[in-house]
Amino acid sequence: MRIYMRVIGIDLSGPSNHKDTVLTVFEQKQNELQFVKWMSNISDQEILTEIYEQSQLDEVVIGIDAPLSYEDGGGDRKGDRELRKFIVSLGMKPGSIMPPTLNRMVYLTLRGIKLSREIENLNVKYPISIVEVHPGAVIGSRLSKQDIEVALTYKQVRSARSFIRTWFTEQKLTQIPIEIEEESHSIDACAAALGAWHWKDPKYKPKWIFKAQPPLHPYDYCC
Repeated sequence: MRIYMRVIGIDLSGPSNHKDTVLTVFEQKQNELQFVKWMSNISDQEILTEIYEQSQLDEVVIGIDAPLSYEDGGGDRKGDRELRKFIVSLGMKPGSIMPPTLNRMVYLTLRGIKLSREIENLNVKYPISIVEVHPGAVIGSRLSKQDIEVALTYKQVRSARSFIRTWFTEQKLTQIPIEIEEESHSIDACAAALGAWHWKDPKYKPKWIFKAQPPLHPYDYCC
């Protein structure tokens, strides 16, 4: 049967920190996303090559965990403020959402903006769409209230990552290998794919979305 789309989740790090960058690839088959592959410790060129190759097979939807724009004048974008309020309402901590121009965020923002524009310029066979995703909020907004602690601890605690890998199956992300549990960046890349899938597939919808405001903020931002 024809695959409806390929979904890629990317947990991006700054441009000098390839080792913490993880890309996951899923394919939609009927009503689930089947895990295809994952890559870590990857450069911009390797990311672009993988996206190009996937786009030769079918439509590609990409969820990127990195700011894809910044606020002119600095500080929070309106979407950052709104998402921070949303995750606090879930019982999560506000500190995971930082202004794109904060010192510790600027290199990640630079890479996210550069990479997203390079993706747009690929000469592809099938369409590509991009959305900015917050993986922690993707997880926290879909967990039950009694399990919200998992969203607060998975970056530090292996058992929480193990819980999330199993929980991904309940969210219809299937065949994810156990090695994904070893560190949080791969969990985040899977969660970015989940968020992008729900953003794109009309059968679903994001738990939270801030619509694009071109030209300065050209991509939707969701969880």
